[in-house]
This record gives sequence, structure tokens and C-alpha cells, in this order.
Amino acid sequence: MDRGIFLKACNFCVYQERTQDEVRQKLQEWHTYGEPAEEIISELIQENFLNEERFSKVYAGSKFRVKKWGRRKILLELKKRGLTDYCIKKGMSEIDEEEYFLVLQALLHKKLHSLRTESNPFVKNQKAAKYAMQKGYESNLIWEILKKND
Repeated sequence: MDRGIFLKACNFCVYQERTQDEVRQKLQEWHTYGEPAEEIISELIQENFLNEERFSKVYAGSKFRVKKWGRRKILLELKKRGLTDYCIKKGMSEIDEEEYFLVLQALLHKKLHSLRTESNPFVKNQKAAKYAMQKGYESNLIWEILKKND
């Protein structure tokens, strides 16, 4: 195993949490393929530089808390990164149910307030719902909150 490439990979993983696929792609950029690349990935896992369960938890938690993404969008992004169902489940468990509902309420309240020039309440609610759905929130929760606001 090339120690120089291994150390570069360590630094790549220390900077932020990564998936195996991200590391594999970076190794390819550094012209490391096949068995040598897999050895490096294996060593990174053994040394705990690379942990997909940890990645999933950090990713889901931060996308929800910082970007205010809904579960559907987070789930889709985790699947896109090739994570196992186990890791995805662990990541999604980072989202507290009560906090999720409160964040969605605040998001909808803020959006409805920004649409105050819209006089038709039906159109106003449609626009707010569309916005929340684009952020990955479930339509049943969105409409439950919007109906309470009427």
C-alpha cells in the first residue's frame, strides 16, 4: 500500500465525514485503482477514519438542523450515496419527531408570512405546501399544519 496516498486519504476523511464511494472516487483521481484502493479503504475503516454509519448520522442531522430539509429529501440523498439500509436507518433516527414537526411548522409559518400579498388563501396554502414538499417534507404533515392555521 502506498503510504503517501493513504495519508492523503486520511486527511481527506478527517476534513469531513465521507462515504466509501466518495473515497473510492478520490482515490481514482489520484490514479489508485482496484486492489490498492480497496486496501486503503479497508485500512481507513479499521483506523476509524471512514465510518458510513457515522457519516449517515452526521449528514441527516446536519441537513435537517442547518438546511431544514425534510425526511424524504434526506432519505433520497442518503440512498443516492450508496449507503446500506442499516446506515440509512441509523441516520434517519437522528431526526427527533417533535423537533421535526416544530421545524416544519416554523418553515410553513415563515413561508405563509412571505406570501402575505397573496389574497387567495387557497393559492397561498398551495404555494406554501409546494415549498415544503420541495424541501422534502411529507404532504400529510404539511396539510395537517396548514389546516390548523386556517
